[in-house]
Amino acid sequence: MNDTIALEIVNKIFQSVFESNNLFSLDVLLEKFAFDIKLPKRVIDSTTNEVTWADSVHSGLFIKNENMLQRDKNIGWMLPKREIYKLQEIIDIWNTINYTTTERVYDSLGVMQSDTIYRCINVYRSTDCRDSRNIVYCDSCGNSEYLLASQRSGNCNYCIRTDDSRDCSNSYNVICSNKISHSFFIQDCSDLYECMFCSHISSKRFCIANMQFEEEEYYAIKKAIIEWILTS
Repeated sequence: MNDTIALEIVNKIFQSVFESNNLFSLDVLLEKFAFDIKLPKRVIDSTTNEVTWADSVHSGLFIKNENMLQRDKNIGWMLPKREIYKLQEIIDIWNTINYTTTERVYDSLGVMQSDTIYRCINVYRSTDCRDSRNIVYCDSCGNSEYLLASQRSGNCNYCIRTDDSRDCSNSYNVICSNKISHSFFIQDCSDLYECMFCSHISSKRFCIANMQFEEEEYYAIKKAIIEWILTS
């Protein structure tokens, strides 16, 4: 995984959601679409002074997972017993070994700037994701692929800003919904296809703001909405 591959993933998502190529840099994508996503932060490995990424930054000491494992293999983490005369001595000793482990990646390939990733392929700047592939700027997503700036969602594909939702595809800005396809700005809905700006409805097609439109009318408005999203 590198910046180029991450942008290739984003471009495929844009083509599926907006039928348009992505023209934004990773920094602009972060600001425009992932501004409120909990993502790993840049910290410094306290043992090597190299840059690493952590989903928890409250500790003052950090160590990359691979460096932690290497020390465990070479010299171990046990310390010789010493006499303890006061509680502060225990705290001081603990502070010499109490590193927060970073970049915890398990059974995964192609992971960059991420922490707590399980059984994934091609992950960029994401956290707490599992059984997914080709995801960028995501938090707590699972069993998904080609996601951008999404959080707490599962079984979603080719989506941008999908939050607390399941079984969604080719959609943008979906919140707390299920079975949403080719739709934009949806909240608390289910079983929608080609709908926009809808809330609290189910089993509809070609609706905008909970109003029923003809298919031709709908697509004309959708074209304008896509332009607004990409240029605003």
